[in-house]
Amino acid sequence: MKILVTGHKGFIGSNMSQYLIHKGHDVEGFDWVENVVPAVEQYDWVVHCGAISDTTEKDIDKVWKHNYEFTMRLLQICDNYQTNIQIASTAAVYGPYTNFNEEDPCYPQTPYAWSKFLIDKFLVDNGIENFNMLVQSYRYFNVYGPGEGHKKDQMSMVSKFEVQAATDGVIKLFKNSDKYKRDLVCVYDLVRIQEEMMHQDASGVYNLGTSKSVDIESVAKLVAKNTGAKIEYIDMPYHLKNQYQEYTCADNAKLHNTIPIRHWITLEEYYKDIVKNDRET
Repeated sequence: MKILVTGHKGFIGSNMSQYLIHKGHDVEGFDWVENVVPAVEQYDWVVHCGAISDTTEKDIDKVWKHNYEFTMRLLQICDNYQTNIQIASTAAVYGPYTNFNEEDPCYPQTPYAWSKFLIDKFLVDNGIENFNMLVQSYRYFNVYGPGEGHKKDQMSMVSKFEVQAATDGVIKLFKNSDKYKRDLVCVYDLVRIQEEMMHQDASGVYNLGTSKSVDIESVAKLVAKNTGAKIEYIDMPYHLKNQYQEYTCADNAKLHNTIPIRHWITLEEYYKDIVKNDRET
């Protein structure tokens, strides 16, 4: 298939492009340019990864223009040319609560989460099955993997701990992190699942997470074990206290009912098989 990946230089977009090429697809990339929408009629699929994904971004106009207005224009032109589209959404739409089913109410807390929620809402309100193409929106949970370096403070906790370990030999961990749990999904699983979904005659909003949570302290200890770093416990900054999610865990029954997912990469497997091999090559 011929596929266009927006945001192809970013963390998920670059991993997506590499995997799709590996699977034999003809892949091209597109980076956001103001007032420009790509010509989509030549593609079988558009994978829309491009966005301002900084959850702390306060410039509402900037987020609205990049994440909402551009996505709406892209949806319209894909509908016009019957070009299928996958859209990167986020579990942040659920807000600070612990209900993570696609049918549950959403309580977005940031401009980023709002921009994604409103796209999903538009799709559902207008009947996602009624478009002239397949539309798949994926609510990513806590994605980790290679290629996050440019994200700095927005890196996953896995990569953030790795950078701290490599730089200072010390992982800084918020106190009480044994009580904070995350649904960690490896980017390799994410791109594999989205490629498999391209072969399904299915439209919908889907959670993309493992449906298992791990506490953050355990993550830090695993990284420390694999890097030889020490752990230093610190207080959580005040500006994070009101927006720090205590728990995430995907209800992925809808996704599992669409494609059979035989296995999710665990963090232990990621370090044992993937990171180890990368270090040796």
